[in-house]
Amino acid sequence: MAIAVALVLLVVGSVVFHFISPWWFTPIASNWGSIDFTINLTFWVTGAVFVIINLFMAYCVYRFRHKAGHKAVYEPENHKLEVGLSVVTAIGVIAMLAPGLFVWAQFVTPPDEATEYEVVGQQWQWSFRYPGNDGQLGTVDTRFISESNPFGINPEDPNGQDDILVKDPEMYLPVGKPVKALLRSKDVLHNYTVPQFRVKMDMVPGMVTYLWFTPTEVGRYDIMCEELCGIGHHVMRGRIVIAEQAEYDAWLSNQTTFAQLNARSDAAPAAGEAQYAVCASCHGQQAEGNPALNAPRLNGLQTWYLERQLKYYQLGVRGAHPDDLYGRQMAPMAGMLNSDEAIRNMAAYISQLAVTDAPDTISGDSARGMAIYNSNCAACHGNDGTGSWATDAPHIAGMSDWYVATQLTNFKAKIRGAHADDDYGEQMVSFATAMRNEQQMNDVIAYLNSLQ
Repeated sequence: MAIAVALVLLVVGSVVFHFISPWWFTPIASNWGSIDFTINLTFWVTGAVFVIINLFMAYCVYRFRHKAGHKAVYEPENHKLEVGLSVVTAIGVIAMLAPGLFVWAQFVTPPDEATEYEVVGQQWQWSFRYPGNDGQLGTVDTRFISESNPFGINPEDPNGQDDILVKDPEMYLPVGKPVKALLRSKDVLHNYTVPQFRVKMDMVPGMVTYLWFTPTEVGRYDIMCEELCGIGHHVMRGRIVIAEQAEYDAWLSNQTTFAQLNARSDAAPAAGEAQYAVCASCHGQQAEGNPALNAPRLNGLQTWYLERQLKYYQLGVRGAHPDDLYGRQMAPMAGMLNSDEAIRNMAAYISQLAVTDAPDTISGDSARGMAIYNSNCAACHGNDGTGSWATDAPHIAGMSDWYVATQLTNFKAKIRGAHADDDYGEQMVSFATAMRNEQQMNDVIAYLNSLQ
């Protein structure tokens, strides 16, 4: 009797929970309402089977419970029952699968007027490529991937010269027009998903997969990776902005083409040296840093990282938080560089300075720190702490340890990394938070000091 009651309560509780549950589909913002239909149909078929079978089990447990003097009868075969169950099961399976087959046929058949764009996934970030005026994307190959050509575009392919490159996790699309996304991975399995559009597809290294949709609602939506792709999988987030055609065109015209990227003149370290004179009063003549002035060591940092941080200070992405005392001091100094060229020249000058190790000011258990570092930080910053342009992670071994401690504390408190446009800082918030206390941070820093 208790088992029968438990089965009935299971069914009633499941049905009630379904209707009061806060977890429902996000509002749809594309043409794929048919995907919702197939999912709902599958849910109702399986839900009905769940209710019927469990109530039938409860009935059988109660109806045929043990009674004194009654004996169970063994019936090895029941041809009529077997045929009935087979027919009902076949109908249920067909009801679930047939609509999905029709929808899948539509999903893999983009309309002729659909415009293409490319999504590139890598641990743990997104980037995007759009065709230029010729309407065609250039060919790509992994052997062409480098710091100056992160998309791996074939430099000999004329169709690739006007390709528009978006090395940023935010992309735009026009509302009301069908688009086809070409999906490519640089390293491991990823998955391109926009829940509001009901589209998702795996990104497989070595091949190009695709999906298509027509966005129907203007707005900003999250891009997620729904394929477990490593320690940073949970922070592999992007954004897709669906805009009116004029806004989309304006955004697209402000992006850099492959030809423009290659045509950039080399940075002038000599010009950067003159600009650095103001910075030297805090950071030192050789950018060795000065803890007395809360100025970290800069030599040894990569040019792309220096450029990005200087731009972040100028844009208010960094150094605008009211509790970021030293960042607020740095912001007006970065504002003195009045052009991208000036920023590039400054970064180029600093990067050519002799690398000096900052003195140790923090002690900890380096062996324990190595374990934490290898499980939490090495995937981006490398086993030796030298960082990598491929993961947008700066060199941190031998850097000013007091400054590393300050930044980790700021990340944990969301003084740094909380700005909507600080995509890489947002990732660091998560990893810094994984260090539960100050002692664990000190242990990691002690290990970094050992890598000098």
